[in-house]
Amino acid sequence: MLTGIRVRLNRAGDWLLPTLARAVFAGTLLWYFWASALTKLEGTPFSLSLGAYAQIFPRAVEAAAYDLSQLGLIHRAVAFLGTWAEFLLPLAIVLGLLTRLAALGMIGFVAVQTFVDVTGHGAELGAWFDRAQGLADERAFWTLAFLVLVLKGAGPLSLDRLAFGAQPAGFQPRLSAP
Repeated sequence: MLTGIRVRLNRAGDWLLPTLARAVFAGTLLWYFWASALTKLEGTPFSLSLGAYAQIFPRAVEAAAYDLSQLGLIHRAVAFLGTWAEFLLPLAIVLGLLTRLAALGMIGFVAVQTFVDVTGHGAELGAWFDRAQGLADERAFWTLAFLVLVLKGAGPLSLDRLAFGAQPAGFQPRLSAP
């Protein structure tokens, strides 16, 4: 009997975990990333604000005395691509489209974001297991949610499932009543 329960729990986890990870992401972090991306736009979707560069390259912008013409092509490309990644990767996760790739991209994004926060903006990383909620704790939780999606996929309620027929191992929809 316990073996049967354990098997059912494992099967449920294969589709429930990624579905809940996407739902919790949509409810907690989607607007965080989109609000951040919106602060980087100025006027049109293809025009970045001074704030975009200041957020991503704080030391370089300060060294250039806030004169964006002093920044190079690499700065512009990274700022543009980073801003659009902040819109598109979260959207892909919520929709469940290319979810594994989008979640992997978000892990990289969060790693770079954390590096810039600590080295460029002077944020305290904090420590784990110290009873204080810090940047390290917050970003570890985010990364865990993304890692669930990388490993498990989007779950059954996703565009991945519709487009590619992808479904988690153990997920067997019932076509008739039990």
